Amino acid sequence: MKAIGFKTSLPIEKQDSFIEFETPKPIPGANDLLVKINAISVNPVDFKIRQNSAVDTILDTPKIIGWDAVGIVEGIGKNVSLFKVGDEVFYAGDITKQGSNAEYQIIDERIVGKKPKSVTDEEAAVMPLTSLTAWEILFDRIRINQEKDKGKIILIIGGAGGVGSIATQLAKKIAGLTVIATASRPETIAWCKEQGADYVVNHKNLIAEVRELGFQYVDFILDFVDTNAYWDIMVELIKPQGHIASITGSSNPIVLNKLKNKSASFSWELMYTRSMFQTDDMQEQHVILNKIADLLDNQTIKSTLNETFTGLTAANLKKAHQLLESGKTIGKIAIKF
Repeated sequence: MKAIGFKTSLPIEKQDSFIEFETPKPIPGANDLLVKINAISVNPVDFKIRQNSAVDTILDTPKIIGWDAVGIVEGIGKNVSLFKVGDEVFYAGDITKQGSNAEYQIIDERIVGKKPKSVTDEEAAVMPLTSLTAWEILFDRIRINQEKDKGKIILIIGGAGGVGSIATQLAKKIAGLTVIATASRPETIAWCKEQGADYVVNHKNLIAEVRELGFQYVDFILDFVDTNAYWDIMVELIKPQGHIASITGSSNPIVLNKLKNKSASFSWELMYTRSMFQTDDMQEQHVILNKIADLLDNQTIKSTLNETFTGLTAANLKKAHQLLESGKTIGKIAIKF
C-alpha cells in the first residue's frame, strides 16, 4: 500500500520532510478493524510529532503520522463486535501506533465511530480528534451538567482553531452555555460567530474586553493556545470555585497555588489518554463519536471543514503542515484520497 511518512525530523520546506513509500497492508489484531481510508485531516499534533520524534536521527522505517480518518471497514479481528466489513467509520486513532497518512490502517474498534451519513468524507474526516477533545474537556474533565450549568459563562481561548470551533458549538448547542471566544482578525471573528459564539473578544486585551462585556468573572475557561502565556489572565478571570482546563501542555511549571484563594480547579485534557493507557472506559470514545455523528446528521452541529486538498501525496501533506505551522488556520483542513 502507499503511505506518506518521514525518516528524520526536518523543516517542512525540506524535500524529505515527507516521503512517499510502499509498505505491506497491515493485518488487524483481535480487536482491530482494517480500514481503507478515503479522507484524513491534519491537526497541530501532527506537525509537533513530525518536528520532534526523529531529531538528529534517521529511522530505519518511515514513521507514518496522522490522527483523523474516514474510511470503509475491509477486515475485522476475531473479537470485533461493534462493526462489520463494509461499514463506513471515522476515528482519531491511537498516538502510540502508525497513523492515517496511508491507504490502509488498523484501528481498535473501541475508539471508532460510525461515519455520519449526511456529510461528505472530508467533512467527516475533520471531526473526530477535535470533537473527542472538546467533548472530553467539557463533559469528562470539567463535568459540565446540561441542567445545572445551563446559562453559565465559558471563555474559549482560541475560538477559531479546530478544537475551539467545535468546542464553541458543543458548549452552546449541547451544554447551553453563554460562550465568549477569542479571535483578533476579521475573518476569525466572523468564523467564531458562525460557530455560535455569543461574544468574541481580542486575546491581546482579554481581561479588559471580557469585563467591558459586563462579566467580572467567568465560570469556565478552556485554553487551546498556550497555558503559560495565559495563566495569570485565566487566574484573574476565573470565578471563585470555577474550573480551568487546557490541552496545550506547559513548557514551564504552572503556579497552581494562584488558584487557592478562589478554590478553583484545573484539569489537563489529552484525547489519547484512553487509548495510550487502555483505560477501563476506553470504549467511551466509540460512544462519543457515535453521538457526534448523530449531532451532525440531525444538524445540531456542523463540520468545521474549511479547506480541502485532493490526493494522498507528500506535497499535499507539506502544504497542510505549512498552513498549520503558520498558526493562522481557521477551522480544519482535510485531504481527500
